Amino acid sequence: MERFATVDVGSYSVLLLVAERKEGGFRYLVDKAVVTRLGEGLYRNRKIKPEAMERTIGALKRFRGIMEGCRVKGVAAVGTMALREAENAEEFLERAKKEAGLTIEVIPAEEEARLSYLGAISGLPLFRKGVFAVDSGGGSTEFVLGEGSRILERSSLKVGALTLTETFLRSDPVQAEEFSDLSGYLKEAFDRAGLPAGGGDLVGLGGNIATMAAVKLLLTDFDPSRVHGTLLDLSEVKRQIDLYLSRTIEERKKIPGLDPMRADTILAGAAILHTVMERLRRDSITVSTHGLRHGLLLERFG
Repeated sequence: MERFATVDVGSYSVLLLVAERKEGGFRYLVDKAVVTRLGEGLYRNRKIKPEAMERTIGALKRFRGIMEGCRVKGVAAVGTMALREAENAEEFLERAKKEAGLTIEVIPAEEEARLSYLGAISGLPLFRKGVFAVDSGGGSTEFVLGEGSRILERSSLKVGALTLTETFLRSDPVQAEEFSDLSGYLKEAFDRAGLPAGGGDLVGLGGNIATMAAVKLLLTDFDPSRVHGTLLDLSEVKRQIDLYLSRTIEERKKIPGLDPMRADTILAGAAILHTVMERLRRDSITVSTHGLRHGLLLERFG
């Protein structure tokens, strides 16, 4: 059977998907995410930090080893917000090609949103009323309104858990005034940008939303099969915001289901989701652990 791999180089994490072609689709063999925080400090400095570059190149080299072990026939790798914005993105791309053997294509926000949507709806039941997909990452949040595989509207907003944490949430534990400033900024940002109009079931993807589902389920080990399809209601999102506000970063690391590497940024991620749900007047959101890497697989090798 032919095997293929896709790599998503994001602002917060890098993700690898290895799949084997089978009749009617793919069988996933490897689905791995590593938090490298490539976009750390990017909002202020406009450059990828040396240590962030080293972490990410190191992860990509490990991914190359996995792909070689799986004997993949083809590889597609893409970069998103951090590589769109960083002044030294070319240096990173050259190192990725030389040291990890990966040619990374930096895709525009609109293409990121489209591929994320296609990935998000894969593996979920067909929604009769269409889908409103929200992909909240470290540096940006993408929105797509669609019906089946047809995309009706899409947009992108430069608000992400990592950039917002660095900008607003500097105390530990977070002070009420800091969180109030963050919430006010989010409301203004969403009001200015606007969101695609229309109905559809709300689907959320990305590491922040998946982590919130894992916290709801009290998972000691992250299990994508259990998280995929989980329903988060607005009251649970509010509960988690209060939980994170009441804890220091070290205390958050002990919360069941919370990846310790996301302990400092999860509050901002939860605030983004809360603002989206209130802005759209939705009481719940369905979590998808599928995303850009799955959409890229279907697009390039399907």
